[in-house]
Amino acid sequence: MIKYFSSTDFVIKDKNRLTLWIEEVINKERRLIKELVFNFCSDDSLLKINKELLNHDTLTDVITFDYSVSETISAEVFISVDRVRANSKEFHQDFNDEIKRVMIHGVLHLCGYKDKTTKEKALMSDKENLYLAVFS
Repeated sequence: MIKYFSSTDFVIKDKNRLTLWIEEVINKERRLIKELVFNFCSDDSLLKINKELLNHDTLTDVITFDYSVSETISAEVFISVDRVRANSKEFHQDFNDEIKRVMIHGVLHLCGYKDKTTKEKALMSDKENLYLAVFS
């Protein structure tokens, strides 16, 4: 089950299509979904979470809390709509495309992908691009 919540004025568009896409990605990565919750919030809210729960005093676009057991995904993904909006402007991307990129980035973390090293970042980026192309 995939759920969407927003504590901002952001409204997720085309939930059904988005849900089918995310489920397809998770299936292709040979995972199952128990529960996946996307929370869309402000920079302030995500910074508070980052400070209080992760001891990081930095802005970020996405934080993923993974409660999964084995190959079955159970998680919460928090996304800063403010940060995504700023990044879309900085990188000259459509806001809706950038939201999808950040969402699938969180999902890929749940599927075992990392992004700490240059090699890991490149693979993560390739996977994001692959799955974004599937959505289009």
